[in-house]
Amino acid sequence: MKDLTVIKIGGSTFNSGDTTIEDILALQKQGKPLVVVHGGGNTVTDWLKRLGIDTKFVRGERVTDLPSLEVVTAVLSGLVNKEITAAINTRGGKAVGISGADGSLIESRVKDKDMGLVGTVEKVNPAVLGALLKGGFVPVVSPVSLYTLERPADALALINVNGDPIAGEIAAALGAKTLLFLTDVDGIKDKSGRILATISKAAAEGLVASGVISGGMIPKINACLRALNAGTVARIIDGRTPHALWLALEGKGGGTAIIK
Repeated sequence: MKDLTVIKIGGSTFNSGDTTIEDILALQKQGKPLVVVHGGGNTVTDWLKRLGIDTKFVRGERVTDLPSLEVVTAVLSGLVNKEITAAINTRGGKAVGISGADGSLIESRVKDKDMGLVGTVEKVNPAVLGALLKGGFVPVVSPVSLYTLERPADALALINVNGDPIAGEIAAALGAKTLLFLTDVDGIKDKSGRILATISKAAAEGLVASGVISGGMIPKINACLRALNAGTVARIIDGRTPHALWLALEGKGGGTAIIK
């Protein structure tokens, strides 16, 4: 696992001209072990609208009641996960789509009662990832996870977890060399709006505390810091840039690296 890269793909970076799948295929052919964690919040929101279910976000995370959880599970662990997995496999790659519930990969508890069925990662059981990587597959992980801790007896055993902390926890659990976030922004900006090529852990925490970093970027920063503590190199890059993944692993391209 010394050369392992964990890649978090935001749903907003996928479009008809996206090159991420091409980069994954090229890296797999080189023998580089990869784990892909994906989001897909925009697709979930679209489906909730179709079904007449309201959506509310708090600190960049979706408030999730039972009807929302059912849609989240169907869309993320079904449609989005299988689209990514199929895209890799039909182009000659080897991928297996799973969720955080498969193999008890991610065990969670409710994060905040006001958020509903939104979980925080409590335990990672990476055996299923190890088996897939050993077999030469790219695990493609949906963030829907197991609700195992402090779960009421009548509650569904699934829970909605933000994919960002899942990516950070997986990177830490596997001792990944690199954690990459492919986002729809150029990187982390300072107070003046300037993109920072590198930022220290302390400086990143300061920008969050001061409100310069807000919304959906906060879970990404926290995930990077978690992986950083485990010795992983963490970087946030613009996934809309052609071949952003390939360039990042070649030490090129833009974005922000978070360092100790």
